Amino acid sequence: MTRSFDHFLAVDWSGAAGERHRGIALALAHAEGGPPVLAKPPHGRGWSRREVLALLRELPDETLVGMDLGIALPHADCGAFFPGWEGSPADARGLWALVDSLAAGDDHLAAGSFVDHPEIAPYFRRHGGRQGAHFGADGAEHGRGRLRVTEHAQAAMGLKPYSNFNLVGAAQVGKSSLTGMRLLHRLAGRVPVWPIDPLQPRGSVVCEIYTSLAAIEAGRSAARAKMRSVEELNAALDQLGSPPVAGEGALDDHSCDAVLTAAWLRAVHREEERWRPPGLTPPIAATEGWTFGAF
Repeated sequence: MTRSFDHFLAVDWSGAAGERHRGIALALAHAEGGPPVLAKPPHGRGWSRREVLALLRELPDETLVGMDLGIALPHADCGAFFPGWEGSPADARGLWALVDSLAAGDDHLAAGSFVDHPEIAPYFRRHGGRQGAHFGADGAEHGRGRLRVTEHAQAAMGLKPYSNFNLVGAAQVGKSSLTGMRLLHRLAGRVPVWPIDPLQPRGSVVCEIYTSLAAIEAGRSAARAKMRSVEELNAALDQLGSPPVAGEGALDDHSCDAVLTAAWLRAVHREEERWRPPGLTPPIAATEGWTFGAF
């Protein structure tokens, strides 16, 4: 089913500690054209995760939202998120509920208490050399940990995905993914999350994005996916058929990622194969989800 949308919102997310984050950036593109526009945080000191949640609860109709995070943990490789633990959830929504429940006392939608749970901690690589005994179940050969099916598809496209079980280093994606799962759980009943929820013919939709994938499709290499100037950003926007943004000089990479990915969502969302990748089976959709645009 090909969908049309009126608005395209890209969210560069962050799992960092604290309330407000320079690493969170939002950009909005309109279907009728024009350059994507960065959304300003309500209080001018960086977005909080709760402010992003509030915004997503009040989306205008027909908005496609791309969030740069992993919407689930690996499941297909071992037949469970946490193989060997009887409390392992059956599907992604159960995982979101578990993360939000165990981290309910953590401020700012953080997820530290979830990772500290004695039955769950052994599956993660954490700071201080704390690599759990179950971290590398199928990923020991590359050291990145367990990967979802969609992350294997990303790797086949020339990207270098890391496991959502990794909470260490510049390449870690686990913290942003776990905090994002708390947000997704709290969106339940307000905005469907593709492909955990089937794509509907009308209404807004949240999906997972990988900003480096958008950059590659805008003519940049995987090694040069990050942009840090208006000039670099506008060159990439031109490749997507988008008008340039105003200004010149330095621009942080989070803002560049959000602006470019909003334009990319607008450019490719009508391509039916984006919504029907070969590896996306019903069991994968329910447990691991998928990254929009990965084949």
